This record gives sequence, C-alpha cells and structure tokens, in this order.
Amino acid sequence: MKKNAIFITLVCTILLAFASCSINKMAINAVSNALTGEGSADVFTSDSDPELVGAAIPFAIKMYETLLDKNPNHQGLMLTTGSMFVMYANAFVQGPAEMLDPIDDFDERTEAFKRARLLYLRGHTILNTAMEKRMPGFSAARAGDEGFSAMLARFTKADVPLLYWTVASGLAAFSLDVFDFSLGASIPRWSAIIARAYELAPDFNNGAIDEFYILFYAALPEILGGNKALAEVHFLRVVERTGGLTAGPFVSFAQAVNVPAQDYDAFKANLQRALEIDVDEDPSMRLVNILAQRKARNLLDHAYRYFPFLPYGGWEDNY
Repeated sequence: MKKNAIFITLVCTILLAFASCSINKMAINAVSNALTGEGSADVFTSDSDPELVGAAIPFAIKMYETLLDKNPNHQGLMLTTGSMFVMYANAFVQGPAEMLDPIDDFDERTEAFKRARLLYLRGHTILNTAMEKRMPGFSAARAGDEGFSAMLARFTKADVPLLYWTVASGLAAFSLDVFDFSLGASIPRWSAIIARAYELAPDFNNGAIDEFYILFYAALPEILGGNKALAEVHFLRVVERTGGLTAGPFVSFAQAVNVPAQDYDAFKANLQRALEIDVDEDPSMRLVNILAQRKARNLLDHAYRYFPFLPYGGWEDNY
C-alpha cells in the first residue's frame, strides 16, 4: 500500500508540472480519485517517524491545493485538503507548542497558537465549501430551523468524515480564541452536526467522535453544552471500542477532566496507560499513538504545572 501511495504521488507531481499546459480534466479527476480514496492517508498514519511526516505534510497540502484549484468541485479533494490542514495544525503546530514552557517560551507558544488557528480556519473554509456544495443552502441555515434539521437528516454515513472534520476544524479554531464570537455562534450548529455524525457512524475512525466528545463536553461551560459526566461516558466508550489500544483518549481525559478536577492519581494512571500501549499493535494508528505518547510523557514530566501541590521535577519523583 505504501509503494502504491508513493507511485501515485509521483504521478501526481509529474502531472502538476504540466499544469500550465492545460492538464486533461479526465486525468486530473483520475488522480484526484486515487489520492483521496479509502486508505489514502495510511502512508502518513502508519508511519513511525513523526518528523518525516511533519516535514512531508506541507508539501502534500500544497499539492492537494493545486489539484483542488484545477478540480474545485471534487468532494474528496475538499475533504482531504481541509482535513490535512487540521491534522497538521493539531499534530505539528499546536501540539508541540503546548509542550513548551508557558512562561519561558511564552512568545513562541503564542505565535504557534496563532499559526495553528489560521491553519484550522483555512481547513474550515475548505470544508464549509464542501458542505455547501454537498447540501446547497446548508451553510446559511440556522440550528433549530426546520430547514436545517431537514437537510441534516439527508446526510448519510458516507458524509460522516465531512461532518466530523467540518466541526473539528471550527471548534479547534474557536478553542484558540474563545472571544471569536462569530465562531462561538456556530457551536449549536456544530453540536447538531456532530450528533448526526455520531448517529450515523458511532465507530467512525477508531472512535474519533467519542474522543472528540471528551474534549467537547469537558472544555465547554455548561451554558454552551459542557458536561463532565458525558465526557466520562464517551471516554469509557472509546476505550471499549478501541480495546484500550489508542493512547489519545487517555491523554485527552487526563488533560481535559483530571486536571480541572485536580485528581493527580487519575491523571497519572491515565497517562501511564497511554504510555503502556504498543504502537505497533495497530499499524493504522501508529503515528497517532506515538504523538499521543510524546504528549503523555511531557504532561507527566511537567505535572507540577497543573497540580500546584506537586514539587518541581520529573513525574517519577512526584508521589
């Protein structure tokens, strides 16, 4: 599969080199289909070298953007391009920034968060365009309106990736600037959209929606739908769905729920469980697990930042 992906990428690169010579529409469509088909992301998600993937994704994004410019109505291209912006921003911009010291590296963290937010918004714009092309009039419909509910009901299981990434991109951008009221006003829409996605495919992408709900319910204030009890429900569900082989849910729950509750014992236990996962057990999640384990180690090593009663130093000496 990896060799096929590399071959397809080379073919795509050659075609793009001749873009000024008016690439044949059929060829563009064929390459677009090949690059956005099922399993096309495996070449990234199964890799064991985060630095290699982090360096390669920006080129891939620009390649997809170039194809999208030539084939602007291709749903697969819009979904892949938009979601890659989100994945890159989360894994290789915001993620590393969160591990920096919030005082000593304040300026660097702040700039990285600004960049991550802009990348989320770029992806969100592309994904919103895909939603509008998929369901004309949907972007203007308001949550609770009869028309909005009717259109939402017309989405099928095949639309779940688009529904998920559209909401994830918007909320990710909002989380980095909670005073962006234009995004905040979309939370009721996003809540309804992700609920529809969960209804259609609760097991989507190794429990990605359950993991999304951990952060969603834990981070939002109650007036906007926050609910710590529901965050725990979805945490238990995703652990069950994945057989406990995905590190992300343990890290998300430790950071989003255990820290605010100042429950250090649970925080430590969840992060240790994340670190005990064999990243080769599920090759399709290898990269995701490696990145989550890096974050788990950083959180444990700097637990004193989140639990004031702990002494300064490494987690091995904390308790």
